[in-house]
Amino acid sequence: MLITPRSTSIGATVTQIDLAQAISHKDFAQLLLALTKHKVLCFPKQSIDAPELRDFSARFGSLQTLRSGQDKTGFPEVSVLSNVKREGKLIGIPDAGQNWHTDMTYNRSVGYANALLAFQVPMRDGRVLGATEFCDTAAAYADLPSSIKQELANATAIHDLNYYWEFMRREKASPRAPLSEVERAAHPPSRHPVFLKHPVSGKQSIYVNPSFTTHIEGMSKEHSDTLLKTLFEHVLMPPYRYTHQWAVGDLLIWDHLSTWHNAIADYGPDEPRLIKRCQIMADRIFTPEFVTAALADSA
Repeated sequence: MLITPRSTSIGATVTQIDLAQAISHKDFAQLLLALTKHKVLCFPKQSIDAPELRDFSARFGSLQTLRSGQDKTGFPEVSVLSNVKREGKLIGIPDAGQNWHTDMTYNRSVGYANALLAFQVPMRDGRVLGATEFCDTAAAYADLPSSIKQELANATAIHDLNYYWEFMRREKASPRAPLSEVERAAHPPSRHPVFLKHPVSGKQSIYVNPSFTTHIEGMSKEHSDTLLKTLFEHVLMPPYRYTHQWAVGDLLIWDHLSTWHNAIADYGPDEPRLIKRCQIMADRIFTPEFVTAALADSA
């Protein structure tokens, strides 16, 4: 297995590994370290499908089962992100992720990582479309002014699924129906630290995002809005950003605890994009001691 970092502060490519095969204890520990360090890992030219994607993802934590967009081949933990239609019906979620966000911050139990596998990638005039952008929120935190770090050191913020849901319907003309009262009750607003400490690296990251964060607790709306705007603009600065241009067979996994991402919707309904996804919950405890022990056991 070869891990090659990108020239930017975020992202690495992993080659000489076949994800159709079971990953050894040692390789998993090395991947966990690489994911923590580089935040986004790309495994190119993988010839796998839903079962292997599920098995790979499940090494990192429990998998979320979504209410819509499920893979129809018997793997409810695998969802489909796609604008492709079959028999006149969309086979997946067509507009997922089209704004800067971190998945599942609206949950009380947050997400650890996303794993996506590309089957169809839109092209136009030889140019790849439908890229995914990333921001390194740990690097962004490190460069924050000390006054902001001190003011928000113990602050918490509220995250709400319905806040994003209605944004997509209002600003992106999403065809998704409003969340029902039952769905809203199942996903009440959640509370998380503004700055989150990563369990493996120990580094702090900015853990608010434009899609789900409604406000910082304990301050006026005006002050909260001002601080959130400052944080959002800071995270989106070029030094912290990386854009992944997809290729068929790419498996991409990224660390939710220290990144934002955004799906670029620059392709039309007649330019097919089909990606399968597993959303991984942060319910397994990975620590430096875990990784050190895993590597030592495999030496």
